[in-house]
Amino acid sequence: QVQLVESGGGVVQTGGSLRLSCAASGRSFSTRAMAWFRQAPGKERDIAAAINWIGYGTYYADSVKGRFTISRDNAKNTVYLQMNSLKPEDTAVYYCATGDTRGLPILYREYDYWGQGTQVTVSS
Repeated sequence: QVQLVESGGGVVQTGGSLRLSCAASGRSFSTRAMAWFRQAPGKERDIAAAINWIGYGTYYADSVKGRFTISRDNAKNTVYLQMNSLKPEDTAVYYCATGDTRGLPILYREYDYWGQGTQVTVSS
């Protein structure tokens, strides 16, 4: 069993930055893939970024590449999403997710535990 708790969301102006955190409970955190998904109103939940168990492999959606950075601290059981140069289209609920693999999954169905989500709103 893994529990995930996100924090760090809020309201920011276009061009601003936010850092999301996801604290995980459970002994298997360091062997699991982690990801941030996001869901805007009326749209599907899509992956923004993913990181493999050791932190050497990462994936970014084209829409966030060059602006977002995913990282993890296995000693603290925490994964982060640094978001820079934010745009109004980044407005969404951001979800932390974990998958039972040492690979780098990017599909929704490959993740088995989810956080409750944190709202990010970028004003124009």
